[in-house]
Amino acid sequence: MAWFEREFIAVPEERKNQLVFKWPDVNIRRYSRAIVNADEIALFVQSGRVIAAMGPGRHRIDAAELPVLGALVDTVTGGNFYRAELYFVSTREFPGIRFGGRLADILDPVSEQVVTLRVFGEFALTVRDPAELLTQLAGTADLTDQQRVQSWCADLLLKAMKIAVTQGISRGDWQVLGLSAQLQPIETAVLRQTNTALYEYGLRIPRIGNFDISLAPEDAERLKRLAKDVKYIRLTGDFQRYAAGELALGASQGFAHGHHHGADGGFLGAALSLNAIGQQVGTHSAAPQLPPAAPAAGQVSCAACETANPAGARFCMNCGARLAPQPRHCPSCGAESAASAKFCGACGTPMPGG
Repeated sequence: MAWFEREFIAVPEERKNQLVFKWPDVNIRRYSRAIVNADEIALFVQSGRVIAAMGPGRHRIDAAELPVLGALVDTVTGGNFYRAELYFVSTREFPGIRFGGRLADILDPVSEQVVTLRVFGEFALTVRDPAELLTQLAGTADLTDQQRVQSWCADLLLKAMKIAVTQGISRGDWQVLGLSAQLQPIETAVLRQTNTALYEYGLRIPRIGNFDISLAPEDAERLKRLAKDVKYIRLTGDFQRYAAGELALGASQGFAHGHHHGADGGFLGAALSLNAIGQQVGTHSAAPQLPPAAPAAGQVSCAACETANPAGARFCMNCGARLAPQPRHCPSCGAESAASAKFCGACGTPMPGG
């Protein structure tokens, strides 16, 4: 029974989805049959060197078909075994491998804000050269551990994407808020750099699928808010007017939610104050004010606003301030007397209407 079990060598059904499968026994019985599937290649490795390869099909393991194995016959067992490691390497494409995480903290040239970029997606992995995979990557990662190999490739891909995106934004080729529209050139640049690093290990990433680069939620909200502020300031032409409008809007929203007292009163007051300031600034910027004209003869000038009023007016027609009484002159000597004087202080002549 033991002899029959070792008659055929093949990848077990439950291991067919592995990138690399290693036959567990290094003593391979002479004349055994190796079954290599259409999407596989079998490699004999001895002392870290590939000594023979078998393509898809059924193969008899002996020196007649694989002459290089003749020198590896174990004489201790009477020449019935070959001592070598046998690997089955899949040549098909492995899609749907997930990658992602924090990409980089980068300065947005447009807003001059430091933001955090993140990326999440999938990529496909395939073997470019099975021999180089076994000889170059064997000391770096356990080739039979599928998750470890895929994780190692995902880290290389993430590193390449970090470099490509950072350089593209720094050069001004891509904008932080418009990265979703640049996925195709980003994929091309990342694949070129990643496959350059994977080339010596016999691996290749043919494509990246369903990936997206996004901002951290708080950074996205901050940039959107900033973009809106800049747009509105350009429309109003003045920061004070925009700020007053925003404060008034916030106060109205507070009243709508039933907050009529306390901080909302001060908030509305600040909004109205800023609005008044904005109106004053707009008035001064629109047309410079000229000094008030001197009052005509027989008119009274208001001490508060300098508006000219009729001679008999007691209150200013513009601001309502009380007008100062006008002095009277003596009809006899012409001396100036107080408005309430009954006699001239200079000559004693009775004042008219006194």
